[in-house]
Amino acid sequence: MERFIFADAGSLGAAAAGEAGQQILSAIRSRKQADIILATGTSQLKTLDALVTFKGIDWSKVTMFHLDEYIGLPDTHKASFRKYLREQFVARVPKLAAAHFVCGDAPDPEAECRRLGQLISATTIDVALVGIGENGHLAFNDPPADFDTEEPYIIVNLDERCRRQQLGEGWFSSFEDVPSRAISMGIRQILKSRHIVCSVPDQRKAEAVRNTLEGPVLPNCPASILRTHPSCRMYLDEPAASLLKNQKGDER
Repeated sequence: MERFIFADAGSLGAAAAGEAGQQILSAIRSRKQADIILATGTSQLKTLDALVTFKGIDWSKVTMFHLDEYIGLPDTHKASFRKYLREQFVARVPKLAAAHFVCGDAPDPEAECRRLGQLISATTIDVALVGIGENGHLAFNDPPADFDTEEPYIIVNLDERCRRQQLGEGWFSSFEDVPSRAISMGIRQILKSRHIVCSVPDQRKAEAVRNTLEGPVLPNCPASILRTHPSCRMYLDEPAASLLKNQKGDER
């Protein structure tokens, strides 16, 4: 990881989007196209808000890959990540070259993993925009995460803390309604991205941030593996960084 960057709550999204936008522009200049990964959830709202207004990007040269999705959830459900990305991103930019969504309600989830794996394996990801969970998960790779699989997309079980986070964020009306399985991009596939931009706001993520940046790199904190990536920047607000002993990040 190159460094972590402090931003106040109002500018965190803009700072992260500025980094991502520059990487997208650079990829289009050098490759004539850009391939990106987008995450969802409340941590990404302000980042996506700023990214869709980033000046100079020819979105017709950008292909988007979707990070994860609940198994069995239709895209009409308010918690559907496909619904989120269509509303918060795809509908707000000029037509993309392509948008590859994870169809969580596909009749055969394993076949869906293979379909997506073939698509993403045929390209190079220029920038991945991600967050981390309250339990330290990266995508839906809950602890202990599989750091070894080379499969681009995998079926995962969601742990209780992850599911309670989804409930607490208001996506579901009861804990029982939160799906227990998902299709997730694998850890090694995320790390294949040329650049990673990680947005992490809020006090409720402070423990996960501390474990990610100052704890050992272990599957019990999946996001800790971001420290091994040569071009990863984590954008934090003050509450998210509040438990760090070493607060020598840059300020924005």
